[in-house]
Amino acid sequence: MPLGGGNKCGRCSKTVYFAEEVLCDGRSFHRSCFLCMVCGKNLDSTTVAVHMDEVYCKACYGKKYGPKGYGYGQGAGTLSMDKGESLGIKPEEPGPHRPTTNPNPSKLAQKFGGSDKCPRCGKSVYAAEKVMGAGSAWHKSGCFTCATCGKSLESTTLADKEGEIYCKACYGKNFGPKGFGYGLGAGALAHTQ
Repeated sequence: MPLGGGNKCGRCSKTVYFAEEVLCDGRSFHRSCFLCMVCGKNLDSTTVAVHMDEVYCKACYGKKYGPKGYGYGQGAGTLSMDKGESLGIKPEEPGPHRPTTNPNPSKLAQKFGGSDKCPRCGKSVYAAEKVMGAGSAWHKSGCFTCATCGKSLESTTLADKEGEIYCKACYGKNFGPKGFGYGLGAGALAHTQ
């Protein structure tokens, strides 16, 4: 302790007497001088952040020296338009947007980018409308129907031939075996309507 009373204040450099002394990082401060260097808020042992010889509240310290970017700064759910110019922070200008020209997108891009194409209409098939059948993704309504009669299909009631899907009845008529005993010859039962 120097002669003449007490230690020197880390802020105003005047003598700090015991009754008004606050200790921080090995230095003494007047209680009235123990303020944030930026916003001037009163500090205590739970709100102080020290950088070199300067003291800050945790919010100002985070803005000036903390990580930058989305999700950092003042806590979850807080929106702030303060870019930190008052702290000497210069905002970075984003570069121009350049879309990708990658001809081979990743599996994730194919899944969420809608790159599955419906074999019937040729448009993108998204997850909410997607039905798998015959090794392809189809639109559930409008496209996942029999190519001959137009009947709506399910994955268990379809048959496929050369990339096209049919109901089992139409598939049997068009591509099934022909001749005696196979439904088209003599002795076959026919349903007429």
